[in-house]
Amino acid sequence: MSPATIPPESTPAGSRSASRALQRTYVRGLLALDTVVLGLAVVCGYLLRFGADEPRGSGVLYLFVAPGLVLAWLSSLKVLRCYDDRVLGYGADEYRRVVSASLRLAGAIAITGYVANLDVSRGFLAISFAVGTLGLVTARFGARKLLHRARSRGGGWSRRVLVVGDIAHILELVHTLRREPYAGYQVVGACIPDALLAPVPQRLGDVPVVGSFRAIPDAAAAIGADTVAVTASGELTATRLRRLGWQLEGTDIDLVLAPALTDVAGPRIHTQPVAGLPLIHVEAPEFRGARKLIKGFVDRALSLAALTIASPVLLLIALVIKLDSKGPVIFRQIRVGQGGREFGVYKFRTMVVNADALLAELAARNETDGLMFKMRDDPRITRVGRFLRRWSVDELPQLANVLFGHMSLVGPRPPLPSEVARYDGDVARRLLVKPGMTGLWQVSGRSDLSWEDGIRLDLYYVENWSLAADLTILWKTVGAVLGSRGAY
Repeated sequence: MSPATIPPESTPAGSRSASRALQRTYVRGLLALDTVVLGLAVVCGYLLRFGADEPRGSGVLYLFVAPGLVLAWLSSLKVLRCYDDRVLGYGADEYRRVVSASLRLAGAIAITGYVANLDVSRGFLAISFAVGTLGLVTARFGARKLLHRARSRGGGWSRRVLVVGDIAHILELVHTLRREPYAGYQVVGACIPDALLAPVPQRLGDVPVVGSFRAIPDAAAAIGADTVAVTASGELTATRLRRLGWQLEGTDIDLVLAPALTDVAGPRIHTQPVAGLPLIHVEAPEFRGARKLIKGFVDRALSLAALTIASPVLLLIALVIKLDSKGPVIFRQIRVGQGGREFGVYKFRTMVVNADALLAELAARNETDGLMFKMRDDPRITRVGRFLRRWSVDELPQLANVLFGHMSLVGPRPPLPSEVARYDGDVARRLLVKPGMTGLWQVSGRSDLSWEDGIRLDLYYVENWSLAADLTILWKTVGAVLGSRGAY
């Protein structure tokens, strides 16, 4: 194929241009979606406040007020950088900016209306802002899911990343980025220290080495990268990094720094410039205090309400289990909770009564790594038990454990004493908080996760828990249960 017939997107520069074009397409689509949502919000506010008739005697033409409110709202979203492609599609910052832009506009309109004595219905504004803010967050959640699917399939929706650093740190960063492809970072090449660059082409795993530290901008341009991710290296001094930033100016290539510290959530990180250095302050995890008391109160209140509402269903499940197979309805198993204290966790029985005795015979058929035993077609599971496990209904009696204070609604998976006996120092940090009925492991694949990934998610929760994160996990649990992901 001659150069004249090569498709533009197949060249490095064309790949970067195509990726940027798709990012701009997503931003334009998001702008159109926000416009529709806000238009519906103001119409909803008008109809709920006034009905189908024009309000009499107000002196305000809502035909002009409504479009003006939509335009002001879109401008507020733009000013708060809610369309910045660096925050779209990953993390909570996108949602925080949307809510902040909406609340700030609402506050500005309230103050302006009071000072100027504008005759605009407060009920209309309140309904419009409530519906619009909720609609914006919901719409962006849906758009994000579509973007995640597109990024996971590839096809140019992700940023093309050139990774720079020592070999060990490059491999670690590549593994981290590929663990979550929906985040939108596709590694296309690497630059390593000059001394390690061999005269023949090299690869780090399946990542091609495209250059050394001396020509990072040229290497990025050669492979069509739109992002240079710098990880740790003794040769990348502060002066060299500053010059790299200067070299990338005007090239449409972003520079990001990947610190060695990982699995720390944004609220615990604060950047403060000191003597020209951007020092990163990392707050210690919070294992006690007022927020923990609030978490405990919320846990008990919600578990009591859930037990009360679900009691007819629980009785029906108990009857079906009793009719299906011999044995007790409730299975009580010793697990380890906060601080290493043992307690009895309650579950609906889903296995035959001699399941523990049969475990030794099935040990060789374990389908997971690490310390847990999981088997997709476990012969010990009863007919009703298979249905209960598929929909996680067998775990509903654990609401009693939450009510008694042994567990939390959200937390790490409650381990067996035999597992805890083999914990090392890092894994033992799971015991610093109460185990949960659900958690990051539940909404990220459950039994489909490797032992390493399950532990990583549990430790991430321990270090970075928050009430807002708990509510998000509870919401995602509904989708995980309905989708039956990793349930067996």
